[in-house]
Amino acid sequence: MLRGSPERELAAWWEAEAVAATKAQAAKEQVRVDPGAAGEPERKAGEEQPKEPVPAPPCAAEEGDARILPRPPPTLPVSLTKPEPASGLCPHGKSRIKGRSCKRSSGQPDEYCSLRPVTVDSSKARTSLDALKISIRQLKWKEFPFGRRLPCDIYWHGVSFHDNDIFSGQVNKFPGMTEMVRKITLSRAVRIMQNLFPEEYNFYPRSWILPDEFQLFVAQVQMVKDGDPSWKPTFIVKPDSGCQGDGIYLIKDPSDIRLSATLQSRPAVVQEYICKPLLIDKLKFDIRLYVLLKSLEPLEIYIAKDGLSRFCTEPYQEPSPKNLHHIFMHLTNYSLNIHSGNFIHSDSTSTGSKRTFSSILYRLSSKGVDIKKVWSDIISLVIKTVIALTPELKVFYQSDIPAGRPGPTCFQILGFDILLMKNLKPILLEVNANPSMRIEHEQELSPGVFENVPSLVDEEVKVAVIRDTLRLMDPLKKRRESQSQLLGKPLASKENPPHSDLASASRGNANPDAHLPSICLKQVFPKYAKQFNYLRLVDRMANLFIRFLGIKGTMKLGPTGFRTFIRNCKLSSSSLSMAAVDILYIDITRRWNSMTMDQRDSGMCLQAFVEAFFYLAQRKFKMLPLHEQVASLIDLCEYHLSLQDEKRLVCGRSGISSGSRLQPSATPQEAAPPAPPAEGRPQPCTDGAHKVSHSRHSLS
Repeated sequence: MLRGSPERELAAWWEAEAVAATKAQAAKEQVRVDPGAAGEPERKAGEEQPKEPVPAPPCAAEEGDARILPRPPPTLPVSLTKPEPASGLCPHGKSRIKGRSCKRSSGQPDEYCSLRPVTVDSSKARTSLDALKISIRQLKWKEFPFGRRLPCDIYWHGVSFHDNDIFSGQVNKFPGMTEMVRKITLSRAVRIMQNLFPEEYNFYPRSWILPDEFQLFVAQVQMVKDGDPSWKPTFIVKPDSGCQGDGIYLIKDPSDIRLSATLQSRPAVVQEYICKPLLIDKLKFDIRLYVLLKSLEPLEIYIAKDGLSRFCTEPYQEPSPKNLHHIFMHLTNYSLNIHSGNFIHSDSTSTGSKRTFSSILYRLSSKGVDIKKVWSDIISLVIKTVIALTPELKVFYQSDIPAGRPGPTCFQILGFDILLMKNLKPILLEVNANPSMRIEHEQELSPGVFENVPSLVDEEVKVAVIRDTLRLMDPLKKRRESQSQLLGKPLASKENPPHSDLASASRGNANPDAHLPSICLKQVFPKYAKQFNYLRLVDRMANLFIRFLGIKGTMKLGPTGFRTFIRNCKLSSSSLSMAAVDILYIDITRRWNSMTMDQRDSGMCLQAFVEAFFYLAQRKFKMLPLHEQVASLIDLCEYHLSLQDEKRLVCGRSGISSGSRLQPSATPQEAAPPAPPAEGRPQPCTDGAHKVSHSRHSLS
């Protein structure tokens, strides 16, 4: 569980939200309110939201049903209407001066009198388009469904960062995210963290990569069986590029793996199968939670307080040779179970084959389950998984959007698939870069004839996630808040009385979110960074890796860059010559290049660099655990690099050319001013003992 007082605060918040949500949903199922008859009371501009708002956003009406038309702007009285001023004149007929604005009516610049709506390009939204349209309508923003010649504030992509060429604004995809959450890449990233912190990352099943690690898989399974003859495991094989349950199957023995030519062209991951899941109504289920990665540097993570629970459609039995092929019993994928004759479509959030996660929590709470601990463990799992993904995401990011060049800022909604074991421990199944945001489902009217039918459960959860993601990313929010503060006093003037339609309209525009429910996304990082920053060792290694890449836009470290890293960090010695460094580089790089499918660039990838870093740390600090060895070597590298940066700064101030002070092999990145240190990075020149003790910190 999370440590200290934040644990109690966070867990209590989630428990209150979950219970309140399910109670509200239960009430809604008994009495359906007419869409036009009820709505959330408006709050005045600047009024603080209650500390524990009712989180369950109402269905169609209060979420912005298409049947509710936007309220037209108030009509000005005849006495207040004036003819349009001529071009180049202010609204009062006086000539404009460049750089100035008219302040006669309100005492404020013109930009505060009429703030434009946020613009969203939805031309590439694909399957999330319907939920996105509802969200934009609720926010009263401006949608461009066919794109726009002028830049938009936000671009909503359906697949990846590269759906469109963008040079400004914000885009809802990170470069490299699709590659990072593929099953093999995710398994490798988590494995690195398991080597450093095995106890903290025991929420991910042990995995082997096929075909590269097939022999290792066979040997390790046989070794465990020899030590415990009663062990009868089950394994699940997942194709690396598969989705929606495609190609997944269960096996009882490594010899059952379907080794064929297709495995070479379509690698896979084999994992230990969780045989004792938590059951509800005798059915296995998983949880789809929506996580917003708002920023990579600094790292910001939000979790939606409600998600979806997808159920199997055949009563669960532990795997046996007779039922291994019963996909409706063992696989929770919605795309598979929807084709089962037992699949139940329901408009209720607490029944059917797809339900809200809050309804599951309410049911567990009624049976005495500690919901605080369940949420605390899930939040910990999400934060740790994102920490495992961010190092390589940084490498992708600097490759597509190099520092100093124009480019958009990024955010992304991720879908975390989580399984609860019988003992309520959460297990990470996979992470989806493009979770389905469809708010309808196919219903077969007659054999071969299908119709799209709205899904109230999907709409309730997914529209809230998209809408509130947009609210958090709102690029005009600061300007709108400034407008709200500035309009508070001077709007009441002789030409604009406090009770006039114009004044009330301006005050209404000052807080456009007043009609919306409370935000359904809860920040968990950096709010609770103190409990998890010690895990970000690979993130600090990625900063070193990027610093020595040398060429902007590349993702692999060349031999010169690796030698420069060794030399500048003072890692060579009598026992580690530069010739040995070259051999180390060649051996590790050759092995990793043979394992990866991407052969576009030659050189050392980040994961190969991490392996080399582990090797160097183990040589230099032999008597410490691995995570302390790595932390100590990182501290040493950062210390020597900070001394170099300070020396260059002093030379620059004294007017001496920095080029004459640099070593001949210095890279372009070293000649430039150093990037600001990552959040949570200890200062390298002081308190070394404290940093080592900090790295020993672990979760309970």
